[in-house]
Order: sequence, then structure tokens, then C-alpha cells
Amino acid sequence: LADAVESMNLRHLVITVVNRDDLPDSGAAHYKACIDEVHSRLPNLTIELLCSDLAGDLSALEMLLENSPLNVFAHNVECVPELDHKVRDHRASFSQSIEILKHAKLIRPDIITKTSLMVGVGETDEQISESLKLIREANVDLITIGQYLAPSEKHLKIDRFPKPEMYDVWAQEAIDLGFSGVASGPLVRSSYKAGLLYRKTYDSSNDEVLPGAYVMVREENSTMRDTLNRLQPEVK
Repeated sequence: LADAVESMNLRHLVITVVNRDDLPDSGAAHYKACIDEVHSRLPNLTIELLCSDLAGDLSALEMLLENSPLNVFAHNVECVPELDHKVRDHRASFSQSIEILKHAKLIRPDIITKTSLMVGVGETDEQISESLKLIREANVDLITIGQYLAPSEKHLKIDRFPKPEMYDVWAQEAIDLGFSGVASGPLVRSSYKAGLLYRKTYDSSNDEVLPGAYVMVREENSTMRDTLNRLQPEVK
């Protein structure tokens, strides 16, 4: 991994993982080793880990984050809590994800925490608003909000395509709640322009979150409109 990263000339690295619930620590020790090795070679590179929920194991999380050079700890809540049973594996839940994010900030307040919320899986606008409140109450700093797109016909069907303007509304709600940075738009994904979102919200020169908030909302371009126009008729 470090060899590959070293050859890419990156400013910001996002390391993503697969669930390893078969391992006693859910893979935490390996994730930590990867982060440490990359940092030892590229000390000026900012590193973001998009982590699993580590099966809810807070001791594994503590081991992972102890003395870690990690800049951003990200873990996705995925959907509103009311849809856990429909969207997520039965071993995962909104409350468990929130506990992981909350504990990460508790033990390492210097690390930026981040999560992502999908829409279009059966939630209501009110449930999104309430979920944003719950996420912010866990002291999460950054959030991304995007449209769910089914990877195949065998996956969960798309429930709706909220109007693009709604992403502006949710972004404003997030800012009003105190998030430091928001990326909100139909085509936004959890690692969407991750380096930019980090740099615009955090001052590495003095290890402080910048005042105010940085927002990336839907981009007004033909590609996005064309994509949405192609996808919307498929919803029955």
C-alpha cells in the first residue's frame, strides 16, 4: 500500500476497508499498521480512513487511534436509523455507528470525524433532518449527503430522487447544526473531493478547525443533469 501511495504524488489519501468481522479486532491492527507505514514515508500527506464499525468494538477503536497520525476518521451511518433493517447488515446499526464516531472524537478530539448519509432508500425529509441532528450530537465534523444508486437489479431498489434543490436545504440544515464542512448533492459520495473538504475546514498549521463552515453543493453542469434525466424515468 505504501509503495502504491508513494508513486501517486498525492496530497490527501483516503484508505477504505472491507469489513473483517472474522478477525478478533475487526482488522484494526492492520489498518493502524497501514496508516503508520504510509505516514513514515510521506509525513506531509494527510490521511483519511474510511473505516468499518469494527463490530462496535470500542477497545479495537482505541487501539487503532492511539498515537495515530491519522487526520480524518470517517465511518458512514449510511441511512436514517428507521431503515437500518432494510438497508444495512443486521450486525450494523445507526446507533452503533454513532457510538463509534462519538468515541473516536472522545478519545482523539484532535482528529476530524466524518460520516455519510444516503438518500433515496425510503426515508422522509423529516427523518433526514432528525438524523443530521443525531450525527451532529456525536460531535461529527464533516458530512456528505448523496443519492443512492442501485449497483444492480439485485440490489435494493431506488425509492426516490429528491429534487436537487433539496440538497441545498440539507446542506444549510447541517451548517445550522454546527458541522464544519458539508458536501451535499445527488452525485456526492462519501469520499467526494475528500482532500478539498478537509483542507477547507482544517488549518494544519495550528491544528485548529477553521471558523465558519465550508459547503460543497450540487454542481450545476450538464453531466449531472443528464445523469439525473437518464435515471429518473427508471423509477416506477
